[in-house]
Amino acid sequence: MSKFLTELYATNLDDKWWRIAQPLVYESDILQQVVEVPEGFVTDFTSVPRIPFIYSFWGGRCHREAALHDALYRIDFPGNISYSQANSVFLEAMKSRGKPFWIRWPMYLGVCIGGWSSFHKKIVMDEQWYKWAKAE
Repeated sequence: MSKFLTELYATNLDDKWWRIAQPLVYESDILQQVVEVPEGFVTDFTSVPRIPFIYSFWGGRCHREAALHDALYRIDFPGNISYSQANSVFLEAMKSRGKPFWIRWPMYLGVCIGGWSSFHKKIVMDEQWYKWAKAE
């Protein structure tokens, strides 16, 4: 059964970015493996438009799932995850945490429609991570 094996621990870097403070580990039935978002990974969690109506429903609702999804989108994430697999794992992870249908499906459809522009565009420990790591 799919589930997160660890809690999410993240440090806020600014008004958009967060750094994963401890590995975030997820067991996926779709991938038939355990995947790990590494400590130090930088994420913006969900990229929900800041339009008040939209953000009030879907903003800030799925941080664990979004961090996992962001990592799966990286070109060098272990396992050569496809675009459709990454999106399906996002939906699977939301369901595993009991997110209701009205949260899961619009967010899933959002990444299916809009996520292609960022799929395989960055590496796991990208320049954003290095920017913040050097500042400490």
